[in-house]
Amino acid sequence: MVTIKVDNLINFVAEVFSHAESSPEEARRIATYLTTANLTGHDSHGVIRVPVYIRWKKMGSVVPNQTAEVVVDTPSLAVVDGKFGYGQTVAPVAVKVGIEKCKKAGLAAVALRNAGHIGRVGDWAEMAAAAGLVSVHFVNAAGSLLVAPFGGVEKRLSTAPYCVGIPRQGQDPIVLDFATSIVAEGKVLVASRGGKKLPVGALVDSDGTLSEDPHVLYGPYTPDGPRDHTKGTGAIRAFGEHKGSGLAVICELLGGALTGTGATAPDRRFANGMLAFYVDPKVVDPANFFDGEISRYVDFIRETKPIAGTDSVLIPGDPEKKTRAERTKNGIPLPDDTWAAIVNTAREVGVSEVSIQRATS
Repeated sequence: MVTIKVDNLINFVAEVFSHAESSPEEARRIATYLTTANLTGHDSHGVIRVPVYIRWKKMGSVVPNQTAEVVVDTPSLAVVDGKFGYGQTVAPVAVKVGIEKCKKAGLAAVALRNAGHIGRVGDWAEMAAAAGLVSVHFVNAAGSLLVAPFGGVEKRLSTAPYCVGIPRQGQDPIVLDFATSIVAEGKVLVASRGGKKLPVGALVDSDGTLSEDPHVLYGPYTPDGPRDHTKGTGAIRAFGEHKGSGLAVICELLGGALTGTGATAPDRRFANGMLAFYVDPKVVDPANFFDGEISRYVDFIRETKPIAGTDSVLIPGDPEKKTRAERTKNGIPLPDDTWAAIVNTAREVGVSEVSIQRATS
């Protein structure tokens, strides 16, 4: 395990993307969002993605320095085409459009299509919450077949994230952000590179056997080599039996089919689609009952007697807040295999050995 200071990691990852045709502004934006995912404990959406992003860029699946285009524009609704640009570049544009429309109308919907991997969806809910807005996000990944539907063993779904953000006055927002699979694909990636092991039965092989072995998803691989989910014989399982599988289908239809990105399929180019709704609590609740009721109910939840072996009952966002504070202070831990893969990618794009050494200093 290596531990890297936050600023060092951002600077290093930004240099990688600067060497891969991204503008300095885009490179730093990607690096900041990826590192923020690690800061909040979402390592699956953090810098472990650097080799994947660069591989996608070389394949032409994602295009540096794209400008998102608003192709449908009404007072309360917009469709934004990301043109396969990096998600960290085009998703903030779509969220900003949603915020601006919601501030004017009290309610807005924005469909983002053809975006590169948008990373941790909680970032976009936090962006809306910082503007004082509630937001709900349905996301899919076209071309990303990873998850078996309830009752099946073959890949038919993406990990299809779902996210809700609720602002709080003077406090961190409440953000619920999860994949509709037992684990996000990035967590399988983390496990395959020496990180946290998968939960029991997170994967299912083609014969119906439950497994925690990343090889089921990726097939054969070397410690610092690429991972290809098309090579494995099995799939990730949907969470919550039929409930998670059903929610995943809804994310595919709303985040994928409705946005124009397309529900996932074997022959589609990889892209994230996101259908997001924004609500201004000040318009719905001019008496400001909402914020006080949030506080009352959160306190009511926290006062629950914890089950044996649990220190306290948490609400969405608590683990991220704790991890962010600890890692901001002490640095971001990365398994040796993860760091080796990132360093190999950095060398491939021309980052100097001096920069590599500086990152861990």
